[in-house]
Amino acid sequence: MNRRLEVIAAGRGGWFTRPDALAAGYSDSEVRQRVRSGQWVRMGFNSYVDPRGWPVDEPPWERAIRLHRLSVRMARERLGAVVVSHQSAALFHGLPVWGTDLTAAHFTRVGTGQSRRGRGIRVHRGALAADEIVELNGLQVTACERAVVETACTTSYEVGVVLADGALRMGLTTRERLAAVVRRHRHWRGLPAASAAVQFADGRSESVGESRLRVLMANHGLPAPELQVEIRDEAGRFIGRVDFLLGTLVVEFDGAMKYGDTANAVLAEKRREDRLRERGYGMIRISWADLAQPHDTAARLWRAMSAYAVGTGDRQ
Repeated sequence: MNRRLEVIAAGRGGWFTRPDALAAGYSDSEVRQRVRSGQWVRMGFNSYVDPRGWPVDEPPWERAIRLHRLSVRMARERLGAVVVSHQSAALFHGLPVWGTDLTAAHFTRVGTGQSRRGRGIRVHRGALAADEIVELNGLQVTACERAVVETACTTSYEVGVVLADGALRMGLTTRERLAAVVRRHRHWRGLPAASAAVQFADGRSESVGESRLRVLMANHGLPAPELQVEIRDEAGRFIGRVDFLLGTLVVEFDGAMKYGDTANAVLAEKRREDRLRERGYGMIRISWADLAQPHDTAARLWRAMSAYAVGTGDRQ
């Protein structure tokens, strides 16, 4: 990509059009050749990106987020008076978008107009109050609390919990503001699931995995756990802060690279577990793979709770 086209693409947020390329000195045949060779990727009608500067080891979910951001910006230029909404808005707010479909850019049309569903685009119809729109990176986007609730309405309760937990954890909204959106939009289809997600949300969940594990435990009738509990020894010295505590059972969610991959980190974690067990606590770890087997995982948790039910586990 020559310097002129680089400047044009940067001004658009990382993408460019066929007329942009022609204005920068490329011919139609050169555009086609670069697409065929993979130097440029066609994102939509007459819209392209140059992916060669992207990290070669970029995880699939990060690549999906990158492409979605570009798709939103491209579509916004063609659609006119629309506001980025639903999971697209949640993504621009920096919320975890686990479980959402990022193959289409979502918008809500301001004022009158029809809903629209096309290739890579979903335009919703609905009223937007002034206090429900914010500006982020040059785009009009639905406010964080509305993005959470409307996405939960069109996806699932579990996705709603992940989003609401994330929004509360990041300090982007409050439970009261989330509840206000639920009250304001009582007519929305799917609102019962979104309302339940808002009520269940807890900003102390520190990751998508922890949010999903809380949902799993609740779905299978396990007691509500204590979250992010600090445990100390008999002298009051800090042992560690645990993800969940079910009575005397410590439940930890093991996300990727949680403790690092050095020998020292592994040894420190082993010592921490030994000290917890010395205090009478049981320990169980849940991984991403376990979340895909909810019935088996819930049974494991019930068995572990029963095994440690007689422990005292006094906390200082």
